Amino acid sequence: MLGMTSNGASVFDSNPSVPICKPADGSSLRKSERSRNTSDNNIDDNDRSDDDKEDEEAPEDPGTGGTAAKKKKKKRKPKKKRTSANASPKQSSPPRVPLTLLFPMGQYPVGEEVHYRNENAFRTTSEEKRYLDRVNNDFLEEYRHGAEVHRQVRRWAQKNIKPGQSLTEIAEEIEDGVRALTGHQGLEEGDNLKGGMGFPTGLSLNHCAAHFTPNAGNKTLLQKEDVMKVDFGVHVNGRIVDSAFTMTFDPLYDNLLAAAKDATNAGVREAGIDVRMSDIGAAIQEAMESYEVEIGGQPLPVKCIRNLNGHDIVQYSIHGRKSVPIVKGGDQTKMEEGEIFAIETFGSTGKGYVRDDMETSHYAKRGDAPNVPLRISSARALLSSISKNFGTLPFCRRYLDRLGHEKYLLGLNNLVSSGIVEAYPPLCDSKGSYTAQFEHTILLRPTVKEVISRGDDY
Repeated sequence: MLGMTSNGASVFDSNPSVPICKPADGSSLRKSERSRNTSDNNIDDNDRSDDDKEDEEAPEDPGTGGTAAKKKKKKRKPKKKRTSANASPKQSSPPRVPLTLLFPMGQYPVGEEVHYRNENAFRTTSEEKRYLDRVNNDFLEEYRHGAEVHRQVRRWAQKNIKPGQSLTEIAEEIEDGVRALTGHQGLEEGDNLKGGMGFPTGLSLNHCAAHFTPNAGNKTLLQKEDVMKVDFGVHVNGRIVDSAFTMTFDPLYDNLLAAAKDATNAGVREAGIDVRMSDIGAAIQEAMESYEVEIGGQPLPVKCIRNLNGHDIVQYSIHGRKSVPIVKGGDQTKMEEGEIFAIETFGSTGKGYVRDDMETSHYAKRGDAPNVPLRISSARALLSSISKNFGTLPFCRRYLDRLGHEKYLLGLNNLVSSGIVEAYPPLCDSKGSYTAQFEHTILLRPTVKEVISRGDDY
């Protein structure tokens, strides 16, 4: 039996007179084998870390005569978790990680898909319509890319905007986030045409309903009692996602915000292929004007701002040729397959009618701009810069400042008066009133209506 001597004693017996087991040829263990065994043991010892050495000799116990050495186990230290080099990156706060790193396969979250109804219900299963959907995949991914940028930036804004901040600080934080997430800072010539801001950050307060963003030097601070409309657009390759929400810090205005949000959702539900604009306007007005808000102990009806509308969106142009009314009327124009619309609604405690007021900040080069001679040299230089950096995308005066333009107002006003650039002044209801806005972008795909800007927030 292996390990036993000829007289039956174990080779592991402590009696030194008993010979240990030898090889068959009677020779003692070769030096080379002993050396190799010793070397192997040393390697094993070196390979083990301190955490892996479980056993340690204990001192001899006098009561046992020292014939056996007891061993006690040493506690293992918990191993530190190693961060995998392939771990997926996460969005930072404020958001600055480009979406191409978060979605390396280039597949972005799908918006809310809503099946068509009635005579268009067949579209959901039609093979022809499904084929058209597939061939539009690149177009859809560009829109979904922009929509996810909008969601991530506004999620951060909703959590972090606080009274006491300047409007300039708020606008620049939002715009820095959009540029970082799209991966286009817009400082190199033509870069902004690839992606970035699709519409300047509107921060319209209280009775001002739309088109206000601070110009250079504006010191306005956000107050706790303010009602602020946050309206900005994101574009990827000219595919503009236009979406807006309203922020307040006083529950006094909750019903006003609820009215505008409900009205926008009503418009989104009603919209679809072959739907008449008048029907959408009627649904919006019914939802909006079912609310009232109590301010200063006085109940006030919430009115639709009747001279503000939603609109269709085309590549590189925030306003197409169709308008979506927010009150009932006689417009028989229909929505069509493949069109993109911004469904936006405005509620007001005032007259429900806006006028131009305050200093203009928003501009856009007209797509049908006339070819007229410009006598002012600064206007010619400015037009060249606008064409190369914005094309027909909307911009604001802060964006010209950012590109290094100085003393450009004379040239800019000349471009406006020549009909080449359109000015969009702030739109305001009566002073002392409060206005709210919500907005979504929808795609009328061949098979479904996709509310591309839908999020968990609105």
